[in-house]
Amino acid sequence: MPSIVVVGSSNTDMVIKGPRLPMPGETVTDGVFFTARGGKGANQAVAAARAGGRVALIASLGQDTLGDAAMLGFEEEGIDTSHIQRTAALPSGVALIMIDAAAENAIAVAEGANALLSADNIRACASVIASADVLVAQLEVPLATVGEAIAIAHAHGRRVILNPAPARPLPDALLSQVSVLTPNASETELLTGIAPRDDASLHRAADRLLGRGVGAALITLAAAGVFAATPDWREWIRGWPMPAEDPTGAGDVFSGTLAVALSEGTALLDAARFANAAAAISVTRRGAQPSAPRRREIVDLIEGAGTV
Repeated sequence: MPSIVVVGSSNTDMVIKGPRLPMPGETVTDGVFFTARGGKGANQAVAAARAGGRVALIASLGQDTLGDAAMLGFEEEGIDTSHIQRTAALPSGVALIMIDAAAENAIAVAEGANALLSADNIRACASVIASADVLVAQLEVPLATVGEAIAIAHAHGRRVILNPAPARPLPDALLSQVSVLTPNASETELLTGIAPRDDASLHRAADRLLGRGVGAALITLAAAGVFAATPDWREWIRGWPMPAEDPTGAGDVFSGTLAVALSEGTALLDAARFANAAAAISVTRRGAQPSAPRRREIVDLIEGAGTV
């Protein structure tokens, strides 16, 4: 049985890296185009598998060539695909991504078949969720679907990691069932009304998230690292000085590798350090899923820096 179950999206990313992001109505030339497998759920599943986890993915794909390619990729990564539905009603999801010279990005998503992953699909997979050590979810599939998966995991005492992206308001009833929340700065601001810009505002934002019921908050801050908070302790895990090529999927790599460490019994702070190193490696490479590092790379980075 899988130790990690990911519920979420699968997309094909169509990416242009150019000198800068265009303004509305503007065309920017001199870009380089490439495609990569993406979608937040799929990214998290691949990251977890490469970090050594036994992973099952619950997702929805179209009956098209993009869906076929995604399935092949999951199988190559050793991910259990038996809970992925294929549908002719909508095409597989697609993301259009623009990246500038400073590695800032802008993303537009056509969710396609991802929108058809339903609460009924989740109930049909209840036994695999109930038996896993960790459930990982995000918000690129319907909120009712995410809520059903979290409710099942919570009812069976399983750890729940929620990456609240794309950012949207969330009810306290859902957040109170989340073991670890992994928002970035903008998602933190939407959920708390506090922009986490410095130590004081990070503490206030963490207080607000914990007050809404989450077990722990790991606020990801790109190159600045991760601010980790539980009711008992706080720690700012500093970032790694890495040359950024493409930040797409870094938050997904963080959540996926975090799940692996937690499923192995690693303490939360050490698991966050492990995930922080994995995300740092990922930004040095192009593409969401292609950028996810292997476990040996993560360990080598940590050990090479002398970090426990």
